Amino acid sequence: MNIFVCIKQVPATNKVQVDEQTGVLKRTGVASKMNPYDLYALETALRLKAEHGGTVTVGTMGPPQAQSIIREAYMMGADDGYVFSDRRLGGADVLATSYTLSQAIRSVGDFDLILCGKQTTDGDTAQVGPAIAEYLGIPHAAWVSRLTVNGDGVDAEQQLQDVIETVHMPFPCLVTVEQDICMPRLPSLKIAREIGDKPIHIQGLDSFLDTDENHYGLSGSATQVERIFPPENDVEHEIWEEGNHAAHLMETLKKWKFI
Repeated sequence: MNIFVCIKQVPATNKVQVDEQTGVLKRTGVASKMNPYDLYALETALRLKAEHGGTVTVGTMGPPQAQSIIREAYMMGADDGYVFSDRRLGGADVLATSYTLSQAIRSVGDFDLILCGKQTTDGDTAQVGPAIAEYLGIPHAAWVSRLTVNGDGVDAEQQLQDVIETVHMPFPCLVTVEQDICMPRLPSLKIAREIGDKPIHIQGLDSFLDTDENHYGLSGSATQVERIFPPENDVEHEIWEEGNHAAHLMETLKKWKFI
C-alpha cells in the first residue's frame, strides 16, 4: 500500500507579523515546526505501513526551508519526501492551495491512501484535505479517529457532532485524522544516522500537469484579504496597595458602567 502524507511547516510561535499588502504571514526569520496535527497523520501512515507493507511518502508546499520538516519525517520513518516550492505558488488561499497539492500529488505518482491532519495551526480552516480529494476525484472522510484497512479500501470511524459514523471507502481515497487516532512517535536518532543525508526532492510548478500560472498562488485564489491589522493592545491597569479595595472596586465598575 502506497501512502502519501500532506505535511506543513507552521510558525512555532503565535507572534508572527502579517504583510498588510498581501495578507500572508511573514515567515522569514520566524522559528518553525511541523504542523502538530500532521504528526498524527504521519504516525497513522507509518503504522499502516508496518502492518500492511508499502511506502510512506511525505510532501509539503512551502519555501525551501520547509525541507527541515521533511528531514524530521525521515527521522520518524518516512520513505520519500517532496517540497513543492515555487514563488508562483505563494499567497495561495484554501482553494489554490488545495489545487496545488492535488497537482503536486499527481506529479509524484499514484497512491492508495492520502492522509492529512484535520487542520493547520496557522489557518484552522480544516478545508484543504477534503478539497484535495475533490480535485483528485476520490472519496474522502474527515474527523477520523480510527482507521483500518479492509480489503480493497479502508473503514474510517468519524467523530461527528452527535454520533460516531463508520464508512467504507475504496482505494484510492483521502482521510483527515483527529488527534485521538494515535500517539505520534519521536524522531529517531538511530534512523537519522542510518539515512544520513538522504535526498529531498524539490519540485516547482513546471513539474505539474497543469502549468498555467493563473491557477496558482494569488492569481488562482478565489478569496482576497481586504484588510488586516494586528490586534489592539491598550490594556489599562491599576495597582491598589492600601485602602478599602471592595469600595474602590465598586466605584471603578460604576465608572466603567459595568454596573
